[in-house]
Amino acid sequence: MPPYADIAYPASLSASHPIDKPSLRRELRRRRRGLTPRQQRDASRRLCQRLKQLPEIRRARRISLYLPVGGEIDPTPLIGWLRRRNVRVYLPVLRPFAENHLWLVEYRPNTPMIKNRFGIFEPAPRYSAQRRNRLPAWGLDVMIVPLVGFDAQGNRMGMGGGFYDRTLAFTRRRRPRPWLIGVAHSCQQVPHLPPEPWDISLQAIVSDQEVVRP
Repeated sequence: MPPYADIAYPASLSASHPIDKPSLRRELRRRRRGLTPRQQRDASRRLCQRLKQLPEIRRARRISLYLPVGGEIDPTPLIGWLRRRNVRVYLPVLRPFAENHLWLVEYRPNTPMIKNRFGIFEPAPRYSAQRRNRLPAWGLDVMIVPLVGFDAQGNRMGMGGGFYDRTLAFTRRRRPRPWLIGVAHSCQQVPHLPPEPWDISLQAIVSDQEVVRP
């Protein structure tokens, strides 16, 4: 049975059957939160095994990922492997005085951390504000981003805040740009997600079950 079989979803995606994205987003978030701790650990292990095999990951020297919250699939077991390969690891930080934009801040073993307004741990403001600890998004080799939903064509659904879309808007008009990889649990896959004009495209989506390359 496909992972989306019991999600309420229109049989025909047409102008007369638009997707109710807020409802679908709530359902997919409910599904990932419903996974047991063991299912979460197993999914994280399988995800990281798949990520380690990607040539884009293996040749990268600067990678950003995220600290999971709300049942998001966990990429953090990758950190030790990356550091052993002398890869610099960065985390997204809510950028002050810039609505819905992110800084990319280097994450070291001694980095001071706080919880932001969404309850997500991130490097502390005083540390993040030091320019030497930050990297512009275009300076990354790979950015690993969490998804709420995705389909087999590589379309994706985020949290709805637009943080990554705004931060990565420059990719529409300039190079270099990071290789963008979305990650999610396989139960977050749906038959089809219509892309929005403001969506930034991904080069790959990786779940605990497969790698999707649009």
